[in-house]
Amino acid sequence: ARTAHSGWPARDDDMTASVNAPTVAERLAAAIVAGYGRPLPGALRERAEELLIDVVGLAVAARASDYVRAVLAACEDSGHCTAFGHERALGAADAAFVNGTAAHGEDFDDTFEGGPVHAGAVVVPAVLAAAERDRLAGADALYGIAVGAETMCRLSLVIPKAIHKAGFHPTAVLGALAAAAGVGATRRLDARQLVDALGIAGSMASGIIEYLAEGAWTKRLHPGWAAQSGLRAARLAEGGFLGPRSVFEGTHGLFNGFARSAAGDWGKLLDGFGRDWLATGIAFKPYACGTMIHPYIDCARRLAARGVRAGDVAEISCEVAEGTVHRLWEPLAAKRRPPNAYAAKFSTPFGIAVGFVLGDAGLGAYTEESVRDPRLLEVAAKVAYVVDPANPYPNAYTGHLRVRLNDGRVIEERQPFLRGGTQAPLGRGEIEAKFRANAAYGGWSAARAESFLAFARSAFDGSISLQPYRR
Repeated sequence: ARTAHSGWPARDDDMTASVNAPTVAERLAAAIVAGYGRPLPGALRERAEELLIDVVGLAVAARASDYVRAVLAACEDSGHCTAFGHERALGAADAAFVNGTAAHGEDFDDTFEGGPVHAGAVVVPAVLAAAERDRLAGADALYGIAVGAETMCRLSLVIPKAIHKAGFHPTAVLGALAAAAGVGATRRLDARQLVDALGIAGSMASGIIEYLAEGAWTKRLHPGWAAQSGLRAARLAEGGFLGPRSVFEGTHGLFNGFARSAAGDWGKLLDGFGRDWLATGIAFKPYACGTMIHPYIDCARRLAARGVRAGDVAEISCEVAEGTVHRLWEPLAAKRRPPNAYAAKFSTPFGIAVGFVLGDAGLGAYTEESVRDPRLLEVAAKVAYVVDPANPYPNAYTGHLRVRLNDGRVIEERQPFLRGGTQAPLGRGEIEAKFRANAAYGGWSAARAESFLAFARSAFDGSISLQPYRR
């Protein structure tokens, strides 16, 4: 049932025919509503299934972590919704909060080239919580995940790099509105309600990046907070609460607040929405660290495979994008010696050392022991960078290592793309293998993991029931 609005400000019943030109939120809402009941492309359903698989595997992997235990302990309400790997049933908002935090906690979740944003860890927990609470159809959840992920990917392209540059986390800021769109679409809100949900979520958006200073945990909770914020915003709007229609482009709107400008390319958000699904290009990570580090790790692994040993290396110089320096390279001394395992995930010098010495950068590579490993610190101390003004970031994530050996020889490795991204995507088999490894890391049996994979393949065909996965 849908609740009718009361006490509305004067607004034309037909938003697209209002005296004033429709706002960005009104145009987005109209596109979302136009998609109700339409079949979705097979590639989009497949991507939604893969997002579900990846998010749940990561939530299970992190379920016994100290930060997830802290989040779970802060949840006060009981309910009927699932936090994956935990027996306690929670209210919808708390379930979205826990699952979103757990899914992003190890920085092993999906990303979108051009953003960068992590759509899955925000949208999937929000939509699943809404669908499980009200026993909604899987088809509704599928459309909600598609809309939420698409909204987040497209929002990240409106003014690329600006939100990060202003000191905020795009996943956190844009995620609240993407989750509101996704939950709203799942619940089939009408266009007015969707506009209100977006407007309300704009006042819930948040997320500074000061975690970079010392490897604090706050980035971990950003997707969970955005997920529960979007869910609450959609419910408020459905109940008749009003939000500003100009939430995106207004003088005091989201982009002026978090990107310092609203002079963006709104066509990136609106043109072809519901027809051209950018979310099919979401990338899945092979490594448990910051996305832009991945091509550098691949380069380091290839150098090691060529027989170069750590003791042979005099120095390593990397060409980098200016937009990544403040998060992944500076202050350089601290990036060469991260203070803890979480901070190490956002250090390119340490990531290069991990790839070069350990040969992999999965969950086991980023531990409190590894950040004190003298082999890794020795290599990281030799890594420096130079800004390449022609680097295509954020449209592409590249890697480059120029290694000068002790005997004077120079060896270079380059990678012009992100492995796992659109140019070298991970296959379904690789994504399921990643899920199995993460589920095992979190203590699930092989049988339970296979049971969930079977569920994921048909999750959008029936109603959403997640209770079997609470242990």
